[in-house]
Amino acid sequence: MPVLPKDDLSYWVGRLVHQKLPDPFRIASMEAFVKAYGIDMTEAELPLESYQSIGDLFTRKLKEDIRPLGAGLVHPCDSKIAEAGPVKDGKLTQVKGVTYSCEELLRNKAVAELFTNGTFATYYLCPTDYHRVHVPMDVSVEEVIHIPGAFWPVNQWSVSNVPKLYAINERVAMIFRTDQGERLALVMVAATNVGAITCSFEPRINSTVRQSGRGITHIRYGGDGMRSSVERHDKSVLEGPAIHLKKGDEAGIFSMGSSVVMLMDQGLSRRLAMNEERFAALRGTAVKLGQSLIPAKFDSREI
Repeated sequence: MPVLPKDDLSYWVGRLVHQKLPDPFRIASMEAFVKAYGIDMTEAELPLESYQSIGDLFTRKLKEDIRPLGAGLVHPCDSKIAEAGPVKDGKLTQVKGVTYSCEELLRNKAVAELFTNGTFATYYLCPTDYHRVHVPMDVSVEEVIHIPGAFWPVNQWSVSNVPKLYAINERVAMIFRTDQGERLALVMVAATNVGAITCSFEPRINSTVRQSGRGITHIRYGGDGMRSSVERHDKSVLEGPAIHLKKGDEAGIFSMGSSVVMLMDQGLSRRLAMNEERFAALRGTAVKLGQSLIPAKFDSREI
């Protein structure tokens, strides 16, 4: 596996699956794809024949209101929760006995420190899942960081055997602020054959570019009144207007399956009363977009 050209493979697979196919091969191939992965097309926004490629089918939207939003903070995507727990000593658990640091994940010390003593949940999306990611509560966008990287598979073998996998693969980190000043992050992590990660509210993020020497793209939003003069003169950080997203608004799209690491800072974790009992209840659970993170035990008026 290490000798496979995973970067180039992911790029070309991503390109190929979005190529429009000739009829009737287009419909036959998509029917085979749906059958192979057990995709529930009754939830799709459009009938199968309306999609022009397997890539279009993979990034399909859902029918309106098919994922009602539950109370409080909700899950950001359809997936299985691979891991959940505290951010302890600045580290997150990949699997039992394997950790990586929040700073390595976000590639920014100041941003990583926002989540000191916070909590996290890692969502694994399989090919069957709906592949759009949504914000789990009302938020303002603070920063987006696109971090070029590798394209290791994000399966059980890789998670168990590739150290710091989530901090190695290509990823887009979206940092949000709640109306109470807490921080929440969604880190969309690519995998083998993920041709692109799209940030739904920021067209300057382009993970399809594969030229050598790609650098980090870092964008801050909503003015610079709280930033130091050094930060204001940092030309490597781009600027963006204030952006506010409502709970359930789309944040990003995976062109193929992968993972999302959701980070919550100490204040938000405390407000959600996150503890080991709740982490244990989350681990290994299959969830749907819009379901409450803390079902039936949390008053939505507090979030």
